[in-house]
Amino acid sequence: MRILQIQAHVYKEKEKNLDALEAKINEYKDQKIDLVTIGEMFDCPYQTDCFPKYAEKEKEATWARLSSIAAKFGIYLSAGSVPEKDDKGHIYNTAYVFDRQGRQIAKHRKVHFFDVDIDGGQHFHESDTLTAGNECTTFDTEFGKMGLCICFDCRFPEFVRLMALEGAKVILVPASFNMTTGPAHWELMLRSRGMDNQCFVVATSDARDEKASYVSWGHSMVVSPWGSIVSEMDEKGCAKVIDIDLREVENIRRQLPLMTARREDVYELKKWVKQ
Repeated sequence: MRILQIQAHVYKEKEKNLDALEAKINEYKDQKIDLVTIGEMFDCPYQTDCFPKYAEKEKEATWARLSSIAAKFGIYLSAGSVPEKDDKGHIYNTAYVFDRQGRQIAKHRKVHFFDVDIDGGQHFHESDTLTAGNECTTFDTEFGKMGLCICFDCRFPEFVRLMALEGAKVILVPASFNMTTGPAHWELMLRSRGMDNQCFVVATSDARDEKASYVSWGHSMVVSPWGSIVSEMDEKGCAKVIDIDLREVENIRRQLPLMTARREDVYELKKWVKQ
């Protein structure tokens, strides 16, 4: 599977972000790209007060543009995430995935709030304006099953494990780690999720903008089922083509059978949690 990973600058103008995405994919149109991935809140400044202002319902203008881009280039498009609103006025951090015909094949609403107060570092509270999702998301493609989560979701090993247990061989992670947690945990987390679940992890960040109120770490990364780094970007706006072979998942699981050697009879969580 050939992946085009786009680490894009986030502009304040929503349409400008969509135009830039389409233009960048067009640059690679002759390279037989299968899957394009982009970052978290790629069309909206990462600020809690911006989420309600930029939010759209499913199938409105931004959704329709993303669908048309996927169809135009005949690609799977993991369209980062965008602020979504429902009929009741709830706002979600939502990731859509479209197939080669532009049909929506997955939708994930971020489950775990990024509500942090780190001494001497990042302070951010998504719960000020967002509502949490409640689904573990996997979906089928011609290459096999994939999982989808958003940034902070990936910090929870049990959440990613559910996707692997449902058959996911690739975990897609639109994200925007910051300058406090990025250098400390980004690589460590992604390699751990790949190693623990013996699957590929494709984590795509927004580019770093030092002038923004929230500064992204960048360093979009692809990790192998062995836990090794297949590809890593720096902090700048850029795009990169990465080829992965999903047969590697089954090869590694056969040689080091972690998934089949699990002892649920011993470590079923409910058994050990004090009531």
